[in-house]
Amino acid sequence: MTGLTLYVGNKNYSSWSMRPWMAMIAAGIDFEEVVIPFDFAAGNPDIRAVSPTGRVPLLRHGDLLVWESLAIIEYVAELFPDTGLWPADRQTRARARSYSMEMLSGFRSLRGACPMNVRREKRALEVDADVRADIARIERIWKEALAQSGGPFLFGAFGAVDAMYAPVVNRFDVYDLVADPEVLGYMQRMKAHPAYRKWEEAARAEPWVVPEDEV
Repeated sequence: MTGLTLYVGNKNYSSWSMRPWMAMIAAGIDFEEVVIPFDFAAGNPDIRAVSPTGRVPLLRHGDLLVWESLAIIEYVAELFPDTGLWPADRQTRARARSYSMEMLSGFRSLRGACPMNVRREKRALEVDADVRADIARIERIWKEALAQSGGPFLFGAFGAVDAMYAPVVNRFDVYDLVADPEVLGYMQRMKAHPAYRKWEEAARAEPWVVPEDEV
């Protein structure tokens, strides 16, 4: 055992939890998983009992706590450098990190209008110009990365950047937001990845419903 424990929220809704979970599963990193379901009415005290921010995901490694999705991915990538979560080339790695940081800090209109919801029946959602701008930017990122790497994932093999954008794949899919064949092709490859499928299967089996995220 690696001694790693990853605390995550509901798999149906927790986009931030999905990112490090999927990166670690795809990389073959062994860890214990603890699911702490959301409770929007009162806040879940179980989260605050383990997390300094009161949010998930959270990684525990011995006495060390690491929070925020990208920080967790960076930490495990340093622990297990042979997993290749980041590109080996320095300049390519810098670009991968830039895309990941853009996902971390941006696209708020898309997130607000289209919460991640794995179980949502696919149907189109009318969105405003701000959401469309977010969609267009993500499409440009994906197509640019695929053109430079040759695919099948954003930087060739599946890596940290794909994990960071995995919840967007769900959003684009269930809200029927994109039509570009190249973008749809990437989404199909992501949805077929064993780690994505494992997360999706668990999400569909969950009993919890969060009304605020049922758009």
